Amino acid sequence: MGTLAASSIGSATADQAVARPRDLYIDRLRSIMTAFVVLHHTAITYGAIGAWFWYELKPSSALSSQILIQFCTTNQAYFMAFFFFLAAYFTPTSLERKGYGQFIGDRFTRLGLPLLGFILVLGPLTAALAHWGDTGRFWETFPYLLQHVIIIPGPMWFVEVLLIFSMIYCAWRAVAGAPLAGAKRTSRAFPSTLTLLSTALATGLAALLIRQVSPVGVTYAGFQFAYFAPYVVLFAAGIAAWRYDWLRQLEWKNARGIIWIALLVWPLMSIAGTVTNVLYGGKANYSTGFSWPAVMYAMWEPFVAWGFIAGWLLLARRWINQPSAFWSWVSRRAYTVYIIHPPVLVAVSLLLRGWAAPALAKFGAAGALAILLSWLLADALVRLPGVRRVV
Repeated sequence: MGTLAASSIGSATADQAVARPRDLYIDRLRSIMTAFVVLHHTAITYGAIGAWFWYELKPSSALSSQILIQFCTTNQAYFMAFFFFLAAYFTPTSLERKGYGQFIGDRFTRLGLPLLGFILVLGPLTAALAHWGDTGRFWETFPYLLQHVIIIPGPMWFVEVLLIFSMIYCAWRAVAGAPLAGAKRTSRAFPSTLTLLSTALATGLAALLIRQVSPVGVTYAGFQFAYFAPYVVLFAAGIAAWRYDWLRQLEWKNARGIIWIALLVWPLMSIAGTVTNVLYGGKANYSTGFSWPAVMYAMWEPFVAWGFIAGWLLLARRWINQPSAFWSWVSRRAYTVYIIHPPVLVAVSLLLRGWAAPALAKFGAAGALAILLSWLLADALVRLPGVRRVV
C-alpha cells in the first residue's frame, strides 16, 4: 500500500513521481481513510457490530451502541471499496512504466512481505494481548495458534486481496489488454448519473446473489465474500478513472445526483434497524436470503458508497490538494499505520478499560490515542532502512 498501485494507503514512493500536483489529495484521502479504519475498529471495541480482536462492550440497544453501529455500517458501505479504487488508480501507469517483472516483484515486496509479517508476528501478538485482556494469560496464545495452525490475517486481508487483484490485472493486460508500450491515457466523459445509478443497482444485485452462498459475517480463508461485489467494481473503476482521466473531470455538476441520492438513502439503514426491532424483536436477517432487510442492505451499500466516494473526492481535491509538510508526513506513514494499528489499539483499549466513562467518551479517547500512537510508532519504523524499503 505504499503507493496507489503497490499499496493503497501509504505514499511518497517512486510511483508517485508520475503523479501530477493535482493528485496530492489522493494520498491525503488514503490517510484519512486509514484513520477511519482505526476508528472503525475502536467502535467495534465499544459496542458496534463487527469482527475484532478484543471487545469491551457488546452490541446492545443502548444509544451509544446504536450510534457506533451506524458509524461502522456507514464505513463498511464505502471505505474499503474506496481503498480498492484508490489502489487501482495508478496501477496502469505503474505497470506500463515498470513492466511485468518489476511490477509483480514490487507488489510481492510491498504487499506480500507486510502480509507475511502480520501473519507471523503482529496477528499473534494482537491475539495474545486480547487473550491477556480476557484471561490474564498472555504467552499461551502462541503455542495454541501454532499447534492448531491458526492464521490471523486481521485487516491485512485487504492487502492479500489487493495483491490478487493486481495479479489478475497483470494477467488480463498480458492476454487481452492493451500492450504496455502502446497504452495511452485518453480522456473520456465522466460517467453520467444514470450510468452510476445503473452500476450501483447491478453491484447491489450481485452482492445480494453472493450473499445467498456466502452470508454477511461468514469468512472463508479470512475473506468476507459478501462484500466483494463493490470491491471488484471499484478496483475496475479506479483503473478506468486513470485511463480516461475521470478524476480531473469530476465536478459537482456531474456528481451532485449520486451525492444527493446517497444522502437521501443513507438514513434508511438506521430507520430499518428501528423498524425491524419493533417487527422482529431485533432478530431480522440482513445477512442472507431475500427478506426485505437483506435486500435493502445489499442494495443500500453501493448507492451510499458511490455518493460518499464522489463527495470525498470533491472535498479533498478542493481543500487538501496543496503541498503540505504535515500531510506529507502523515501520508508517508499511513500504510505502516494500517499494518501496525491492531496491537496498538488493543493495548490502548486494555489500558483504558478501568476508566469508568460512557462508551462514546471511551471510543473518542481510545480512537484518538490509538491514531496518535500508531502514527508516532510508524514514524520510527519508516526511518529504519530495511522497513523503509518495504512500507
